[in-house]
Amino acid sequence: MDRHAHHKALLAPLRAALYDFSEHGVRAALSDVCADNAVFRLAHPLGEIHGTDAFFEQTFAPLVDAWPDLERRDHIVVAGTDDHGHDWVGCGGYYLGVALGPWLDIPPTGHITHMRFHEFYRFVDGKVVEMQSLWDIPEVMMQANAWPMAPSLGREWHIPGPATQDGIITKPSDEAAGEQTKRTIIEMLEKMKRHPSTGGPAVMEMDRYWHPKMSWYGPSAIGSGRGIAGFRHWHQIPFLNAMPDRGKERASLTYHFFGEQNYAAVTGWPNMIQTVSDDGWMGIAPAGRKITMKSLDFWRIENGLIRENWVMVDVLEAFHQLGVDVFARLREFNKARNLSRVDLPDGMEG
Repeated sequence: MDRHAHHKALLAPLRAALYDFSEHGVRAALSDVCADNAVFRLAHPLGEIHGTDAFFEQTFAPLVDAWPDLERRDHIVVAGTDDHGHDWVGCGGYYLGVALGPWLDIPPTGHITHMRFHEFYRFVDGKVVEMQSLWDIPEVMMQANAWPMAPSLGREWHIPGPATQDGIITKPSDEAAGEQTKRTIIEMLEKMKRHPSTGGPAVMEMDRYWHPKMSWYGPSAIGSGRGIAGFRHWHQIPFLNAMPDRGKERASLTYHFFGEQNYAAVTGWPNMIQTVSDDGWMGIAPAGRKITMKSLDFWRIENGLIRENWVMVDVLEAFHQLGVDVFARLREFNKARNLSRVDLPDGMEG
């Protein structure tokens, strides 16, 4: 078994424990796969946590209290080595459960709720020493009709897994194929960074890399777009209008790209530095503040072109850096809502 398959096999019991969620099972699986000093880097407001016990208590314990039937479903599991020699396993999918109690001051609905996740695990000597995770918390607010910020420009919906249903890679690792996919994505991103600093949209050469039916699955608060037009109108144009200095400080960032078969993934933590100026962003007035952004992304290439791109951004931390406390606004926005637990009978009595 090659080391990437080995790392995915080591992670499999944790994924299984999160699917059939129980406190004992998840705690045991975390303890087995993680190093004693493992660090967990999470979306705002969860922050950075050290050690598996603290990680469970500050993340899963409150979530399963609110969603008692919590389960996790993966639709992407890929592994590879980045250009710094680090071995990663990247997982993407969603958590779901019936929201019977408040979570992070988000009102319960009594209905099934889903929350997309991207989670990257870095292995050293057979143990996870670092996890980087982004949970789409704004998505949960929206399903509760509790999102207190501006509407998304893109489409908000339940993001699908790969159209080809092959995102959980079980085949032996093909280093050459993974490397080629990774290099294609890096080349594409380098071309995209030419605009607007060196010319108009044509300098990105997007049709060289993007499939005509490409789907861009953005985080909640930004939303999704279809094809180059959808990506440009609902994400890139407003993003660059707000932060035209995007990409100018990439020399001070460290990127971690890895690929397997026709999938690629990237993290940076952070992997963007730019100034919110000009038009402002996501309904926030231009603050003239420089911010960092964290993004965990997956791409799928089909017949040499990018057909799907799953993007998770720590949107709440971006708001926080701009001086906007989304959770304080959430509490104000929803103060007339009942945050009591929902008592939902099983419907089998009479």
